[in-house]
Amino acid sequence: MQQELEVWKEQASHMWNVANDYLREVPPNQLYAAAAIVVFTTLLLLLLRVLKRTKSNTIVLTGLSGSGKTVIFYQLRDGSTHQGTVTSMEPNEDTFILHGETTKKGKIKPVHIVDVPGHSRLRPKLDEYLPQAAGIVFVVDALDFLPNCRAASEYLYDLLTKGSVVRKKIPLLILCNKTDKVTAHTKEFIRRQIEKEMYGFKFLNLFTFTHLIIQQLLHPFIIIIAFDGLCVRHTPSSPPYLDKLRVSRNAVSDADVTNEFTLGVPDEPFSFTQCANKVTTADASGLTGEISQLEEFIREHVKP
Repeated sequence: MQQELEVWKEQASHMWNVANDYLREVPPNQLYAAAAIVVFTTLLLLLLRVLKRTKSNTIVLTGLSGSGKTVIFYQLRDGSTHQGTVTSMEPNEDTFILHGETTKKGKIKPVHIVDVPGHSRLRPKLDEYLPQAAGIVFVVDALDFLPNCRAASEYLYDLLTKGSVVRKKIPLLILCNKTDKVTAHTKEFIRRQIEKEMYGFKFLNLFTFTHLIIQQLLHPFIIIIAFDGLCVRHTPSSPPYLDKLRVSRNAVSDADVTNEFTLGVPDEPFSFTQCANKVTTADASGLTGEISQLEEFIREHVKP
């Protein structure tokens, strides 16, 4: 044993001497450059590790009122419907391990879930959470879809044209809730209908703005125009084309007025595949607790 240690010492000493002699022969400038590269690489790896750890774990639930967002929230948190819920007037948010993963072994990353109210007056709260979102879940009532198709499409159009969503390419899941009911529409049907609605928005928005510009040119004084829900007020003191537009939700989405991006490809029918961010669809039933596809979406974008 002692002889082996002596041999190791002699080898280590020899290697140290060789390295020392080599370093003496290397010009100082090269040594400084090599040291700088080592330090820079170390700092870069540490920074990447920190950024990886701080990746967002926030999932935002949104959609029209009555679509079942709050029931979905409680199913994710504790596997309960809370005996039914009422329309939320304030966001529900909590950080927890998904109920479906509570029996799993090993380290599991908690998820921060935010349920944003669907009422039109409360939707501005959504902008507070989108910059931190790792994913967006747009809940649609598959049972009562057709009467709400246009409103849901307009809301979704507005969401998909927000700069905070497009620039970060935040993935979005259209979650078709209440699909356990016999008369509920399929996710394929819902996707096609929303795409058709959004395709129509492009032409309606273009016609609306053309109409506005013509009226602004022809009437330099106070004008009130009412056209299919579009109301514009222009006064001589305000520059043409920059007056505030008040667009009825029954006519045109606000997205083209307030948002920085538009959807679709010119001269082509609209499809979600044309969006900058990934848009997918899934089935769910908040009342029965069938939310496996939603949980898969969450874990795809918030790693355990």
